Amino acid sequence: MTPGRERGLTALLCAAGAGLALLAGSRPWATVKAEDAITPFSQHLTGHDLGGTATALAWAGLAGLAALFATRGRIRSLVGILIALFGAGAVYASAAAVQRAHVLSVAGDKSALLKIGAHPALAVNLWWMASVTGGVLLVAGGLIAAVRSARWPGMSARYERSGAPASRPAVRKAPAGGAAGEDPSALWKSLDRGEDPTAQDPAAQDPAAQDPAAQDPAAQEPKAQEPMARDAAGQRNGRP
Repeated sequence: MTPGRERGLTALLCAAGAGLALLAGSRPWATVKAEDAITPFSQHLTGHDLGGTATALAWAGLAGLAALFATRGRIRSLVGILIALFGAGAVYASAAAVQRAHVLSVAGDKSALLKIGAHPALAVNLWWMASVTGGVLLVAGGLIAAVRSARWPGMSARYERSGAPASRPAVRKAPAGGAAGEDPSALWKSLDRGEDPTAQDPAAQDPAAQDPAAQDPAAQEPKAQEPMARDAAGQRNGRP
């Protein structure tokens, strides 16, 4: 298994544990019935009613999950240990929340009828076990992160600078004359460099500079001697 896939599966495990604990916290964990009270009543107590400690630890586990992607090295291992501790705390808080004394105390705070000579009956459902399961998943994911996270890739690894600084691309100079007029961006770049984009190339102003034959005396000499050669040839042939 590649390190990236292992990191993804561990994150999925932690997310599943935290999500299960959060879902279970909003469901009824216990039901208290008082049939022999002055006014018979029944109360349904959710995980939030019984303290909500497991739910708070599940939110902390989700925050630790985000930190797994933002950290590296030993710090990431410490984050994994914290997630495992949050999961263990959620397991303990879930089990302690459904103890008979605690449930009756919370129910008594919600209804004074429970304290007036009533003998309540307590029924606990399995939603608290779902919260315990979520805590166990957090513990497992946190321990895996604490042990194996050193070989996982970092979130910003692709954005880190390498040892050798990258060479900057060469700045292209704007062409002079008509090319600057044709390209508006080249015109502005030439103005920024302090050049005059309206000035023409000296070679374009001097026709002689554009004609290689005008610059080469050797190329002009045969043209000057050509009429003399035709006159000499005419005299040999008897022509005037």
